[in-house]
Amino acid sequence: MKKKTKMKMKKTTSLTSRFDIFDDPDGHSSDDENLSLFGKARGELEEEEEADENSPRLPPKKRTRNVWPMESKRTKTFTKLDMSSLNLAVGQRYESKEELEKILKLLTVRDRFDFDVPISRPDTYIVTCWVHGCRWRVRACRQGQSPEFYIRLYDAEHTCSVTERSNRSRQATADILGTIYRDLIGDIDPSVRPRHVGVAINKHFGIKMEYWKAHRTLKFARELEMGSLERGYEDLPAYLHMIRRANRGTLTRLNVDDSGRFKYLFIAFGASIGGFNFMRKVVVVDGTFLHGKYKGTLLTALAQDGNIQIFPLAFGVVDTENDDSWQWFFTQLKLVVPDNNGLALISDRHKSIGKAIRKVYPLAARGICTYHLYKNILVRFGGGNLFRLVKKAANCYRMDEFQSVFDEIETLHPVLHGYLERADVRMWARVHFPGDRYNLTTTNIAESMNKVLAKTRSFPIVRILEEIRLMMTRWFNDRREDALAMKTTLTRGVEKLLEDRVSGAKQATVQTIDSRHIQVICGSSLHVVNLDSKRCTCRRFDIDKLPCVHAIAAAEHKNVSRVSLCHPYYFGQFLGNAYAGSVMPNDFAVPVPDDVGIQVCTPPIPRNQPGRPKISRMKSCLEVASEKKRRRKQHTCSLCKKEGHNAKTCINH
Repeated sequence: MKKKTKMKMKKTTSLTSRFDIFDDPDGHSSDDENLSLFGKARGELEEEEEADENSPRLPPKKRTRNVWPMESKRTKTFTKLDMSSLNLAVGQRYESKEELEKILKLLTVRDRFDFDVPISRPDTYIVTCWVHGCRWRVRACRQGQSPEFYIRLYDAEHTCSVTERSNRSRQATADILGTIYRDLIGDIDPSVRPRHVGVAINKHFGIKMEYWKAHRTLKFARELEMGSLERGYEDLPAYLHMIRRANRGTLTRLNVDDSGRFKYLFIAFGASIGGFNFMRKVVVVDGTFLHGKYKGTLLTALAQDGNIQIFPLAFGVVDTENDDSWQWFFTQLKLVVPDNNGLALISDRHKSIGKAIRKVYPLAARGICTYHLYKNILVRFGGGNLFRLVKKAANCYRMDEFQSVFDEIETLHPVLHGYLERADVRMWARVHFPGDRYNLTTTNIAESMNKVLAKTRSFPIVRILEEIRLMMTRWFNDRREDALAMKTTLTRGVEKLLEDRVSGAKQATVQTIDSRHIQVICGSSLHVVNLDSKRCTCRRFDIDKLPCVHAIAAAEHKNVSRVSLCHPYYFGQFLGNAYAGSVMPNDFAVPVPDDVGIQVCTPPIPRNQPGRPKISRMKSCLEVASEKKRRRKQHTCSLCKKEGHNAKTCINH
């Protein structure tokens, strides 16, 4: 019997107030005012009818699968291995010769000895202690025509030295040690390496393992827990069918080539499709590589909810990032997020993404991640004042401010100015963006999602999808309850942001101009606010759909609630509607239909890159530069007791 799959569920962390950079594994953000998240409220999206998978029908194999193969893993109870209860006795029966052989091998690990097999026939199985002259032996025979074996002779006494019989462990094979490691030690986290397995087995059972045996042991233990990589592809058609059946309105697509080999996969849960109606219409797309024998790329499409949290919209798995794969992914995404003038798509500068968006989403506005732009500029043109000016230009809200900074860049470095123009200012400059980008200027939420799923990227593909499903089940439930528990009209993240702005509004000087316009002076700046049209000459109010400092000051002067100045995307009610749906697990009690069971999906052909396989990507120079460095220890002079020099270089004595 197989072990019931266990999933660790992390508790949702408390929300902080940063809007753009996400750090924790539950998709929340840290503190930074330069961010927001909005989604247009509508009625619930009409759920789509159950969609058939886009996979060719190949001739059926000799066998058919009426039940998803992973059902037995989850529905049957697996009794953990109890090494202390492994005892032999004359007359004991075993279902097969293989079962008896497995029990004997487990005994060699527990009792620290080894055996030879002088006779192994279909009807007879004899083993003896490997030490010459030792009396320990077992003789088992088959019961008639039955596959069962029973012990006819058992001499349990070892007459050899314990130090001698424990010098060999040939019968402690990788599959036996893998079973023991999975059941008794249980740590098969992706961070575990073969050397860790070798140390653990040696500590518990005194068996010394070479690297490759430890490698095979760990591989077998992981396959026992979650299945093999090959089985993951084989189970895909059945898994996707069951996900659609359990989650009404869910869209899945599976694409294989003419020989039945996996090419592309797409999945968008019905709960996400319905919840996106209560999000701002900004979708961030990105891809991250998968580990393991067959590699591949995991594609994500994400939004951001009214409480500054990641909202998973759709996922895809493709062989590699190229023109065909991205166009296929966006074609499926278009069934979930229709193309229109109010949609914004944010990504890095990958050429294939740009081509696919132009073909599939011609009406949507495309923006590029400013972080990737900064990184390229840092590499090509260096940092310093120029780098600061580029960041300032990208984040400007007013056209006159942008033009002033951009002209300064042209004066200081014409080549950089030309590079920025070729990058298309409409894609990276906030003030020139043709649509509603709000304050999402980077793909950081996608990078955060990649970090959340980092440990799953070496799993079998079905297990990756199940981990995503578990994550979304937890997120939707926790955030739905959090939205219901909110006491304020606005979400907790937006309340925190407005609190920070209120302190600045208290120091402003306000003067009414007419029935619609109000003058607000903050320091040396003067701006005009129109509360009726929700606009301010600083343009932060216009773009972010959230009252700026000047609008808050004007609202207090006119005795207008600042809540009324916020877009409904920020309301707790919208947040609750976004997470109103549930992400359900598969119902394993219902068998898989025959037409689904005969669908063929085999692994893609492995494509090994030259050199050592990469476990994690190398950090860019911008990431390295932004990391907090440990402060260097300051030397203290023994004469004057001041820091920064020593006694030899002291100028005070």
